[in-house]
Amino acid sequence: MPALAAPISASSTRPAGGDARGRAIVLVQALSALLVLSVVVALLLLAVYQRRAALEAAGDRSELMARVLEDHVTRTVESASLTLRTLAEGIAQQPLADPGRLQALLGPSLSGLPFLRSVAVLDTGGRVLASSNPDEPGVALDLSRLGALPSTGRELLLPLVQGRGLTDLRVAAPAARAGVTMLPLVRRVAGPAGQDLLLLAMVNPGALANYQKIALSDGDGIALLSSYDGRLITATGAEAPPPGEVLRNHPVFKSWLPAQEWGGYIGQGVLPGRQVVAFRVSRSQPLVVLIEQSESAALLRWRGMLPWLAGLGALALLLIGCAAQVLLRAMRAREHSRQEAEQAHEQVALRERELSVVLKSVQELIFRTDVNGVITFVIAPQGAMSRRGEAGILGRDMASMVVTSDRARMAALFRHDDTAGVRAVEVSAHTANGRLYRFAVSVVPLHHRGEIVGFAGSAIDVTERHIAEQKLQHQLAFTGLLLEISPQPIATFDADGRYLTVNQAWEDCSGRRRADLLGHEVAFALRPDDVQLDAHRQADFNAQGGRLRYETQVPYGDGSLRDIVITKVLVPGVQGGMAGTLCTLMDVSEFRDAERATREARDVAEEASRSKSEFVANISHELRTPLQAILGFSELAMVRGCADAERAVSMFADIHASGQRMLALVNDLLDVSKIESAVGTFDLERCDLRKLVQAVQRELEPLLAKKRQQLILKMPAEPISARVDPLRFQQVIRNVTANAIKFSPEGGQIEVTAGLTGQGEAHISVADRGPGIPAAEVERIFDAFVQSSGTKDGSGGTGLGLAICRKIMAIHAGRIDAENRVGGGSIFHIHLPLRAPGEPPVDSPLMPGSGGVDPQQARQALDLDLDLAFTNANTNAVAL
Repeated sequence: MPALAAPISASSTRPAGGDARGRAIVLVQALSALLVLSVVVALLLLAVYQRRAALEAAGDRSELMARVLEDHVTRTVESASLTLRTLAEGIAQQPLADPGRLQALLGPSLSGLPFLRSVAVLDTGGRVLASSNPDEPGVALDLSRLGALPSTGRELLLPLVQGRGLTDLRVAAPAARAGVTMLPLVRRVAGPAGQDLLLLAMVNPGALANYQKIALSDGDGIALLSSYDGRLITATGAEAPPPGEVLRNHPVFKSWLPAQEWGGYIGQGVLPGRQVVAFRVSRSQPLVVLIEQSESAALLRWRGMLPWLAGLGALALLLIGCAAQVLLRAMRAREHSRQEAEQAHEQVALRERELSVVLKSVQELIFRTDVNGVITFVIAPQGAMSRRGEAGILGRDMASMVVTSDRARMAALFRHDDTAGVRAVEVSAHTANGRLYRFAVSVVPLHHRGEIVGFAGSAIDVTERHIAEQKLQHQLAFTGLLLEISPQPIATFDADGRYLTVNQAWEDCSGRRRADLLGHEVAFALRPDDVQLDAHRQADFNAQGGRLRYETQVPYGDGSLRDIVITKVLVPGVQGGMAGTLCTLMDVSEFRDAERATREARDVAEEASRSKSEFVANISHELRTPLQAILGFSELAMVRGCADAERAVSMFADIHASGQRMLALVNDLLDVSKIESAVGTFDLERCDLRKLVQAVQRELEPLLAKKRQQLILKMPAEPISARVDPLRFQQVIRNVTANAIKFSPEGGQIEVTAGLTGQGEAHISVADRGPGIPAAEVERIFDAFVQSSGTKDGSGGTGLGLAICRKIMAIHAGRIDAENRVGGGSIFHIHLPLRAPGEPPVDSPLMPGSGGVDPQQARQALDLDLDLAFTNANTNAVAL
């Protein structure tokens, strides 16, 4: 920078600066290209490395799982072998091979051995002398179904056989149900009299499969257990082959065995596609454990990282295109990606450690001690009930392996004066990881000649159950606190109706302390009229169960009478039946006050509506009188007019037409108001609807002749009987048919069809070929003062006719609706329910009764009938 202090010429500096910038640009471009190439290569290498690491981790996990399952299978079979050896020792000490003595030896054989279905003693002819299953002694077995048997003093694990017990192997027994298998373990021994006996232990493959499912609880991969010759014994997974299938073409049996007894590879397996396979041969039995996981599942996490790596690479390439700061950001991004990769490796390692801990926590201990409780034999996962392995457990006193506070109870298990057959206790012990676990220990004394010679037992990890019990106590305390702070009164009663618990809200509403309530009989302070009703409700509730909810009035502790909703449910007992009742109270006094206020407001509104309807009826009646005069004088002027007064005649004709329209409007308003205000009566009588329809047809013949139209009636020969008001029903038919005539073209046809439906209804349809009804207005045309947009050219009426028809049909418990006709036009459907011929007459739904009415109502009913007659006569006059 100091060189800039001396002035220099532009001609001497610009080329040098340009070259420097060019070299810098080239250098930056070269560095950018190098960095881009480096980033791409690094991402590819990282992806390849992660893929290999994922496969290696899957392989290591599979090998670890194979080792765990092989150890479990070997220990399981060895435990069965130990049982047979123990049984052989007991038989050797017997003077005779008496079935009763043998049966006594088999009593404790299955104690603590859930993986054995049965243990039996057989003679060489296949007859069961004794068995741990009481149904099997005396059964003759077909030994050929078991295969080759061992020689005297030898033991042999036989091939898998179908069946659940020895009864499935009896002579001439049918084939056992597929899918139920057992694994025989046979030992041939010399009996007390020198004869050969067969000791047979049936191992349950399902127990082995259950352990495999627990070990593979994440559901990733399958586990298989087969014999050394490749015959499948158990398998987990929905796609695994069934037990009994031979895996001769599996690479493990075809290429690896017997040269190598454990290992793993990636390639062909049982399932289709490439698999991550690990296998291990049992250290003492002709069994092989295989673990398979699809390569795609093993690489699932790796594939999930690829989009992230691609995004990271794109970000790095974008940052590299900038200046020096971009290069620095790229370096930071690369450093960040390295840290992410390290975290990913740490997560993988953490998951492996967690899986190892989980496998070690599933621990069961099987042991045998001398008379003093010193362990002489043990089968235990590493770290079970001790900080050392099996070698460290042998020779130790069982009491010394538990915490100090539990040693006395552990030592009591090995007392000689205790006559109990199975002795159990729960103790705590520190395991290899230093944590404190809870174990359920069970021991059974071993007797020889009436004396205890040792003990056999097992220890099961019940830490989770112990913790769950503590959590349950905490949850119960928490639930009790929730009930206590609830603002709603809650109480529980026993089966005799005495208080068990109450919360604070119950104390507040009752005005009594909890100590004064608990243990005393429940007695609500009900009104005298409600006491007996409440007793009946409670009796029905106790008998039927379910949920009881009712409302009553209960005086509170402060003396106020409150509207209360009482809800009760039965609390089931532990042994079934009813343990008590849970009761809650809800104060709905404010809701009931609001309901009463709403009801009063509704009554006021209904009274106002009735006043409105009566006003419309009265004013419509009053308007008709001057309209009659206007129409009468206009008709006289039209008839008596002369040729010189054509203009006056035309004016009177306009007055007459306007009066007719106004009269029609008043008549419709009168009908609507009288129907709504319950002034008009409906006299229902049984009629033949065919005659009513034919009468309307005769009335409308002038209108049909005027437009040269034809009305076609289609009605059945038998009567259509229904209870209707004849005049009102004819008004509906007349209105709908008149509309069809009005909107149909000249010379057209109108079809009226009547009949019965399968739903017990009379059905009448009126079809025309008019302009039809827009789809959006099919329902709106039945509203008052609403006309179809297709008839608003002046040919329509007041818009009240169809509204009156719908109201009349509603009073008859029927309905009327419309639809567009195929090919043009519309169809109106009228449905009317049929009633039994012997049914007594009923009043209209709008009338309080058909009995006597006051004179005012009679006069208004007469007016309604006169109005109806006048309307019909006026329609005929216009037609003429």
